[in-house]
Amino acid sequence: MSRLEIRSPLPGTFYRASSPDTPPFKADGDAVAASDTIGLIEVMKTFQQIPAGLDGKNITFLVDNEEPVMAGQIIAEVDP
Repeated sequence: MSRLEIRSPLPGTFYRASSPDTPPFKADGDAVAASDTIGLIEVMKTFQQIPAGLDGKNITFLVDNEEPVMAGQIIAEVDP
């Protein structure tokens, strides 16, 4: 069975938590619901929440915290 991809909707910097002092929205291995926030994309000092967009289990992040991403880049995968 293939894994489902979560892609970045925007180019910018990907953050897994809302601030350096808070835990990540989701950790590797967590289950996700379509409406769950998995991270933030920062574009020119504006932050956009990134929802999972699908239901799944065992999320695996493919980009690191504070890593630049391109629009359409796969940022995580989940098992259906």
